[in-house]
Amino acid sequence: MASRHLTRSIVMQSLFEWDFAGKLGDLKQILERNLQEFGPGLEEKGFAAELTEGVLSKIEGLDKIISKAAPQWPIEQISIVDRNILRIGLYELLYEDRKAVPPKVAINEAIELGKNFGGDSSGKFINGVLGTIYKEISKSEPPDAETAGEADNEAESQEPEKQTNE
Repeated sequence: MASRHLTRSIVMQSLFEWDFAGKLGDLKQILERNLQEFGPGLEEKGFAAELTEGVLSKIEGLDKIISKAAPQWPIEQISIVDRNILRIGLYELLYEDRKAVPPKVAINEAIELGKNFGGDSSGKFINGVLGTIYKEISKSEPPDAETAGEADNEAESQEPEKQTNE
């Protein structure tokens, strides 16, 4: 398991434990204990702390965005696992350096966490929610060279063929 993927798994487990306990307890201590138990020798401990603190500092805003993207699922009704995976994925999608964590990587990592830790439909649910949010934020951003080429290719493949009456 790649180092960053393992780190995200430990962050998710820590957020799950904290959220399951009613958001009581010291999340930082929970994370440190889980890093020692599940990631001894892990080199990404700084990334784990940054990701956990980032999610915690933005949790209300993240939850509002998730609620808007999945209006049929109030945040309290989303499983604790899926809810915290969405928080991590959304935080990375919105706040991480895009060169370090490109949007597609953030989404794919969240989907994999859902498949590994969630229910049968978690991967699809997480993909749907984060995909919806990504499409919305992509509309308001100027395209960069990489995404502009992808958008052109997608537009070409979706254009209906012109019919001629010959």
